[in-house]
Amino acid sequence: MAEILNANAELIDRATSDLLRVREEIAKVIVGQQVVIEGVLICLVAGGHVLLEGVPGLGKTTLLRTLARVLDLRYSRIQFTPDLMPGDIVGSMVMESDEFGHKNLRFQPGPIFANLVLADEINRATPKTQSALLEAMQERTVTSGTSTYSLEPPFLVMATQNPIEMEGTYPLPEAQLDRFLMKILVTYPSREELNRIVEVTTRQDEQDLAQVLDRDQIFNLKAVCKQVIVAPHVQDYAIQLVMATQPGSPGAPAITNRYIRYGSSPRGAQALIECGRVLSVMRGRLHLSMEDLTAVAASVLRHRIILNFDAHADGETPESILRRILNGAGER
Repeated sequence: MAEILNANAELIDRATSDLLRVREEIAKVIVGQQVVIEGVLICLVAGGHVLLEGVPGLGKTTLLRTLARVLDLRYSRIQFTPDLMPGDIVGSMVMESDEFGHKNLRFQPGPIFANLVLADEINRATPKTQSALLEAMQERTVTSGTSTYSLEPPFLVMATQNPIEMEGTYPLPEAQLDRFLMKILVTYPSREELNRIVEVTTRQDEQDLAQVLDRDQIFNLKAVCKQVIVAPHVQDYAIQLVMATQPGSPGAPAITNRYIRYGSSPRGAQALIECGRVLSVMRGRLHLSMEDLTAVAASVLRHRIILNFDAHADGETPESILRRILNGAGER
């Protein structure tokens, strides 16, 4: 028994240390934004995708490119525009001629065939093009004609979107929003952080980054996180949080029945557990706590609830409603 406990302790210490080293290496380039960095790492290890919302110029693109360098993963960037077509994302069939003049069709993979895919300003493309990501994000496959191609793991889509009030944006379909494990809000840096950003970005020499982990080590991290113990009462708390977002359910508070049109799907409960497990490993523990769930709840649930007209009229946001739901859940 003692040997098993010692082995588990070494396992969790190594995993926690690896995740810390990744964050420290990213911090050489990305100043501040610790919540964003932590969320992207959680999604990568948990095997999900992340949606970042914020105005342009806050370092979202730089973050994923830096992560690719630190983890030695293939990186691609797709700039979403109104004229982008689905074939520009997943790839298309091209006609080729051999040396004898015979013609044949060959599949030309698109930029989706990478480990880290940046879908930049995803809500500037039309809904038809946005939906081209659905199969790749959920099934990790791409279908062209009668053939299906698998995407190499690890596979992470980090989509960025501008606030919906900006011109030239289309709202993401609810089905696509639900495919994102987390939605993280990227805020403006503080005065001190902005001063540091200017210092880092205006230097003549580019920051040297060390490779911290490789693909096999990432898979090992995933395996460690899967071993995190989830006690029945902690799992029940995750379910309680999701049920509290569904109007008309027995556990729904008054604010939910008044302001929420549609609550979180079952994916919300699954995402709470998966993200909480990774966070617990980051914090050096091999058991999931209710505090871990509370810490990731806003990022996991904010894009999975749809508000009604009364909420918009009263100036309510997903953040304000979730904050009150979490406070109420903690008091029960």
